[in-house]
Amino acid sequence: MKKTVKKTGDYGIGQMIHVVHMSDDAEKLRRFYEDVLGGLVYMGVDEVNYLPVEDRYATLIMINDLCIETMAPKMPADVTKPVGKFYSKFGEHLHSVGYKVDDLAGLADRLLEKGVYIGAPGGGKIEKLDSETTYFYPSPRDTAGLMVELCKTDMPNDPRDLETWSSQVKQWRNHPLTIERFTYVTLGVKDLEAAVKIYVDTMQAVPVEDGVDDDMKAKFQTLQLGDCLLQLAEPLEADSDLGRHVAQWGNMIYSLRFKVADIESAKAWLATKDVRVHELRPGLIVTDVADSFGAPIFFSTEEIEGDPFAS
Repeated sequence: MKKTVKKTGDYGIGQMIHVVHMSDDAEKLRRFYEDVLGGLVYMGVDEVNYLPVEDRYATLIMINDLCIETMAPKMPADVTKPVGKFYSKFGEHLHSVGYKVDDLAGLADRLLEKGVYIGAPGGGKIEKLDSETTYFYPSPRDTAGLMVELCKTDMPNDPRDLETWSSQVKQWRNHPLTIERFTYVTLGVKDLEAAVKIYVDTMQAVPVEDGVDDDMKAKFQTLQLGDCLLQLAEPLEADSDLGRHVAQWGNMIYSLRFKVADIESAKAWLATKDVRVHELRPGLIVTDVADSFGAPIFFSTEEIEGDPFAS
């Protein structure tokens, strides 16, 4: 059967349609997710997709219940276009997230009332969303640094929307990584309290857990935003990896985290693929970003208190 989608807020923020990961080679990055994380490619299977208006290449790939869009500008990167501009500034880096919204116009009205700048597809400011516009981007300045696409349509051929999904998802649990589900996206922030206020008051996110992570050297708040968890994390020490990330980039998407059944099996598998990991504590490892295209990817057996997606 199809994936059951949990929604938040008055406007039906639901499925996180994808996380975009930027690199200089969308196909090479696709192979990493396919070969190392056991991903299922469903767009760009034999040849990467090229979109002339954005002058970029992309693929779509599922890793358990997370969809990754691997993206790269056509080289040399055209810095007058958003994809090329992002790559020229940040290089290989996690780029953005996207959500399906039932009432996109209603959410747009709410955001505009809250003073959020909404960018139109292709550029320009939206003052009032028209019925023809199928997606938009709130300014990262107004979302604590997270670049987020909000849209009213599903991704074509998304495996989670097919009746075969309940069977398909078993392949990742039987893979040596033993991925049970995607846990959350982490957004590094300079001011945790201010960031939480934006998501709770403006986006109607639901608080799940807060605390201090001594190993990551950060204080955090985990929120449910649609059918996904979003962790906001403020570094407590400048010389931590998160601290260096926030110092360099400001408020910006930082990492991905998966729940696994067997951490030793995951470690052994990653070693066979020449992906180095750092063990932060028993039950929690993170990839060396040099081996995972600039993105820290965490794997953990740990449970989150109050996790609405725990089985």
